[in-house]
Amino acid sequence: MPQTLNVVITGASAGLGRAIAHEFGKTGARVGLISRDLSALEATAVEVERLGGTAATYAADVSDDQAGEAAASSFEERLGPIDIWINNAMVSVFSPVKEMEAAEFRRVTEVNYLGYVHGTLAALRRMLPRNRGRIIQVGSALAVRSIPLQSAYCATKHAIVGFTDSLRCELIHDNSNIKAIVVQMPAMNTPQFTWVKSRLPRLPQPVPPIYEPEVGARVILHAALTSSPRREYWVGGSTVKAILGQKIFPGILDFYLGKTGYNAQQREEQDSPDRLNNVWHPVPTTLGAHGPFDTKSRPFSLEAQVSKHRGWFLLGCGVIGVAICAKKLLAR
Repeated sequence: MPQTLNVVITGASAGLGRAIAHEFGKTGARVGLISRDLSALEATAVEVERLGGTAATYAADVSDDQAGEAAASSFEERLGPIDIWINNAMVSVFSPVKEMEAAEFRRVTEVNYLGYVHGTLAALRRMLPRNRGRIIQVGSALAVRSIPLQSAYCATKHAIVGFTDSLRCELIHDNSNIKAIVVQMPAMNTPQFTWVKSRLPRLPQPVPPIYEPEVGARVILHAALTSSPRREYWVGGSTVKAILGQKIFPGILDFYLGKTGYNAQQREEQDSPDRLNNVWHPVPTTLGAHGPFDTKSRPFSLEAQVSKHRGWFLLGCGVIGVAICAKKLLAR
């Protein structure tokens, strides 16, 4: 990898994407920022440059493959050859399946899944001739263990893993030096819970435990910089438990989440049906990387640190955590 990286981040105007931009800015990287909200992108760019990096912005909806391709070309002209492409943009709808509309499923799929496909293709067109580069997909514990009320989001996260596994096999077949990496994230304190579309009676929230976005951003940075990146990283103890729990006793988790998943995703405050949401259009925000849950969020994750390194320690911690959860569930 070059000493100074050229990095592209989708969904970079707020939340995790903005936190990732900050981490790369600290390294002096040249960072290309993509989202629909140009004013928020420009604010992120100022922060990146204040931290020591160089930033360029491009307003685009990742569901539009031509817009993504144009953004990639623009960044290569302004920043140089792209070394790292990070797919992160997302939208979601909190709603029971029976109340969802087909157009909402389509839109979430176009942004969350096809947006990753479009970004990956744009990156590959530039990386393959050079035979170098890394494509990092921001995943979720929900890519393995779905929860109620987020069917569209969970489905797209599952799809991203399937797509990336296929791509990884093909890169190996071609003896390519390009790496495809998935980072499975926990619930995080981001602004998405202030603008997500919801049909729930109370304001939405991430399922606790909640982590600050910098926890995930630092793992993304590690995956970009390490000489031997893992194929997949698990961030947060809750992610480890969800993934291993799904492998060991998925039926118990169906029952448990069916009983607890509705309440766990709602705050005490009532929501308004007139609240703006960002499914179709961006919603202005001054929150930046963090959402409204700072007092409830964890700034550190032991599991995230362990996930950066190979070994059996992570698996052992996860199995212990799953066993404790199973004991609690069976005692109910």
